[in-house]
Amino acid sequence: MKKSIVLAATIASLGFNACSPSSHQSASSQSTSSSSAAMEKGGLKVYAFNDSPKFPDAKLKLSEPGTASSVPAGEVTFNYQLENYQLTAQTDGSAHHDHANSAQGQHIHNIVDNEPYTAHYTTTFAKPMQEGSHVVLSFLSRSYHESLKHKNAYDLRIVNVGNSTSGPGAGFDVKGKHMFYSRPKGEYVGNDTKKIMLDFYLVNTDLARSGNKVRATINGTEFLIDKWQPHTIEGLPMGESTIKLELLDKNGNVVPGPFNTVERKITLKAS
Repeated sequence: MKKSIVLAATIASLGFNACSPSSHQSASSQSTSSSSAAMEKGGLKVYAFNDSPKFPDAKLKLSEPGTASSVPAGEVTFNYQLENYQLTAQTDGSAHHDHANSAQGQHIHNIVDNEPYTAHYTTTFAKPMQEGSHVVLSFLSRSYHESLKHKNAYDLRIVNVGNSTSGPGAGFDVKGKHMFYSRPKGEYVGNDTKKIMLDFYLVNTDLARSGNKVRATINGTEFLIDKWQPHTIEGLPMGESTIKLELLDKNGNVVPGPFNTVERKITLKAS
């Protein structure tokens, strides 16, 4: 009799656990909880996601301009070597992705001196650059602007333009710990305003609960990020918003580096 009672209790417990919210979730809640819990304050909700297609074999290398090369001022030609990644393709699942998506497909983010990136859909292009020494970061992006974060997916170098060697690239330590701002960027309209992607690029460092972190201050509300993953922001108001990112050490101090504190403004419009 006792054995029957114990067996019945065990079966009931298993049935309860199988149907409980912690073990039976919708696809949307699984994608949210698969990385870290949502952070909610100041009317905002910020959470990581990691369900995007992976491209571990993708490789990007800037062949022109060369490392620490000097080029004439004006239109500077960039030429990349690309392997195992298709520019202009729509990333799998992009039609159902929650974030703003480029109709032109997958692309390269080209960032000069941590200014807003320019998106490029071919391996060769030209863009204007002022005289001086510049820091150029390039990395591969999914069609919805989420960066590929593995080692071979980016290229970082100094490019000297014209006759001047002063500027952000002068004295820049390519082996130092750096953070570059990527998203959000510019203007968001209509459905694209519901979920805004927060994405940044780390070089020579990573994030951890007991190590470096990124402090994201969104309209004055602070969020600490301890995993290098893209994040979604919900609850931003229509109009202008301010996003500030800081790369912090384990003691909460900003890591030395010219780009490890950056502030940008974006605009949301209903239509």
